[in-house]
Amino acid sequence: MNIIVSLIFIALGVHLVAKTESWLSGFGRIAFFEKHFGLDGGSRLGYKLLGILIIFFGMLIMTGMFSGFILFFLEPLLKYNR
Repeated sequence: MNIIVSLIFIALGVHLVAKTESWLSGFGRIAFFEKHFGLDGGSRLGYKLLGILIIFFGMLIMTGMFSGFILFFLEPLLKYNR
């Protein structure tokens, strides 16, 4: 099941990176990306970075490292819970 879910994530991320212009025309510009990533191409860069992040999480799910990755980042908050 993890392999199927991760392949869907990876395919979505690759499509987001490869077909950024179609995503931009479908969902439009994002003001946050335009403000912080540049003048005219900020949304395109933002969609590409989002696609790379989705691919990364898909690879984590496929290799079974997702829970370890999440615990690594949440450990400073969770250690006070013990």
